[in-house]
Amino acid sequence: MNTEQTLLYIAAAIFAVAVLHTFSGKFFAHMAHQSKHHSGLWHLLGEVEVVFGFWAFVLVMIVAAYSDQKSAIHYLEGQNFTEPLFVFVILVISGTKPVLWSVQHFVSRVAAVVPLPTQLATYFLCLSLIPLLGSVITEPAAMTLAALMLRDRFYKKKISAKLKYMTLGTLFVNVSIGGVLTPFAAPPVLMVAEKWGWNVSHMFFHFGWKAAAAVALNALMLTLLFRKELQTVESEPDSADAGAVPLTVVGIHYLFLVAVVWFSHYSVVFLGLFLFFLGFTEAYKQYQDRLMLREGLLVAFFLAGLVVLGGMQQWWLQAVLAEMKPAALYWGATALTAITDNAALTYLGSLVAGLSDASKYALVAGAVTGGGLTVIANAPNPAAYAILKEYFHEQAISPLGLFAAAAVPTLIAAIFFQLA
Repeated sequence: MNTEQTLLYIAAAIFAVAVLHTFSGKFFAHMAHQSKHHSGLWHLLGEVEVVFGFWAFVLVMIVAAYSDQKSAIHYLEGQNFTEPLFVFVILVISGTKPVLWSVQHFVSRVAAVVPLPTQLATYFLCLSLIPLLGSVITEPAAMTLAALMLRDRFYKKKISAKLKYMTLGTLFVNVSIGGVLTPFAAPPVLMVAEKWGWNVSHMFFHFGWKAAAAVALNALMLTLLFRKELQTVESEPDSADAGAVPLTVVGIHYLFLVAVVWFSHYSVVFLGLFLFFLGFTEAYKQYQDRLMLREGLLVAFFLAGLVVLGGMQQWWLQAVLAEMKPAALYWGATALTAITDNAALTYLGSLVAGLSDASKYALVAGAVTGGGLTVIANAPNPAAYAILKEYFHEQAISPLGLFAAAAVPTLIAAIFFQLA
């Protein structure tokens, strides 16, 4: 066995350990609350956003020790960190007060015409309309906005743990499938759309209408299931009257948001725009709340770690995908997405020569269907995780609880994507 093969096997083992570590976050959080002298260490190990970055560091150190320092650096330089950087920038911009205020204002106006009580209508729209807007403003932006609205309107109130988990699981699933109405908003679609010639028309007629129907049904079922509890939640003041922001400031924020999305493939451009954006927020800080820089950096660290670890999993993932028939590929992609980022999965699938149209559909549909089962399944998931985790017991979200909460919405999505 040569050095390269050995490192690949070691990388696969470390990846497996990292995945298991993500499922142990609640254990480490509990240890942090019990320990008197080492609570900081246990808390660090319990941070899901840190897990993949930590194990990526271990992998790079092993590569450097087993091979040499130049090989480790060369491997890092060969990875594409555009997506983690993009998610960081889009999370910070989307989480600003002017953007959030405008979305709340819009949702309030729509909720006024929905034939449901205000709190039910708002909850329904947070889980349906905003995830579908992800097809335009990108999934990371939609996830951030939906999580912030749910935090302010519901999670900060005294709602049950069951409602918290079911809401988060449904949000993850709906955002994952809600971005497939266009070819540029969902990371797993973005990875293959240009290569396979999938345009807006193709996405809508093959994926979009099915996703929209599943999103609406998931949101409506959950709203009706918890309607009694939701109606007891104290409503917020009308966003049109609370903390109003000048439309000029809102417009400039959206210009930055659109520009970042437009140049999402070019990190040198959108990072430059982001620096200009930081300057603008400082100049008009009276219209800002605290920028979500810490949360954004943690999410970027998580995704960057996933990129580093995932870069050495191609040897087995691609082999597995190449052997599957369309039906098996769909369910296989759904299952594999739970333990790896769905964008990485579709990218590896795009490297398989001779995939049929049916197999291409099965791969992407399966990847987005399973995108809500775990926090690592879809790139935007860590954004909502970072925003909402403090409202769960011991500030930790149970992976099994999340998986169970996402199971039914995932099944509903699967049913719609199986339609002709």
